Amino acid sequence: MTLKKKLHEIIFEAETPEGKAFDIVLIILIISSVICVIIDSVEPISTNYKTYLYILEWFFTIVFTIEYFLRLWIIEKPLKYAKSFYGIIDFLSFVPSYLSLLFTGTHYLIVLRTLRLLRIFRLFKLIQYVKESNIILIALKESRYKVFVFLFAILNIVIVIGTLMYVIEGEQNGFTSIPKGIYWAIVTITTVGYGDISPKTPLGQFLSSAIMILGYAIIAVPTGIVTHELSKAYNKKSVSTENCPSCGRDGHDTDALYCKYCGAKLNE
Repeated sequence: MTLKKKLHEIIFEAETPEGKAFDIVLIILIISSVICVIIDSVEPISTNYKTYLYILEWFFTIVFTIEYFLRLWIIEKPLKYAKSFYGIIDFLSFVPSYLSLLFTGTHYLIVLRTLRLLRIFRLFKLIQYVKESNIILIALKESRYKVFVFLFAILNIVIVIGTLMYVIEGEQNGFTSIPKGIYWAIVTITTVGYGDISPKTPLGQFLSSAIMILGYAIIAVPTGIVTHELSKAYNKKSVSTENCPSCGRDGHDTDALYCKYCGAKLNE
């Protein structure tokens, strides 16, 4: 077995003892690094242990950097892996530390490393949860155009309503501009209701009441769209946790022989 193939089994697969051990160590490092970032934001701890936390942060950053480029070296199609979901998350796990050398405060973005804990689904072979997450992703993907049309319609509604409220209420009642009216319309139609500005005239209050009632109906629309797609997605086949040796992506059917993303032959 070549070095690359052996490393691929250890780093990308969770079926072997070595792969499980690697993933467990990786998860421990991820959790530890996130804890360090969180406690670094606490002033007393940051003041007393600043040097130790700084060293730990760069230790984790270097480890994750090496791991990321090692994944790129092992995989047959590194660009596909780099553009994949896990590839982007792995990249974001160490980039904030380097950005902090140029921009102050960006190192707190390292908490994005928590997203890497999604690998725990493969580690413990929680196939049913992997399947459920794929069903949700499929449903969201299939409903994206319908949701986009819906959001576009809502955008037009809040622009019209915001403009009307600006004309009806005027600056004396807090609606100092059309954007301010649009902001109020968004807050009202989503039933958030901050209360920082509110209509004072009878006509404005009548329009406000109509928008509140409309808000309840609007909430149900995207829910119905996604629910419909979810029911269709449940008919999809179950998925495996096997990674493609070429692009590194998983989520294939249990009986698949070739990767559905790049066409490469899967390991037997």
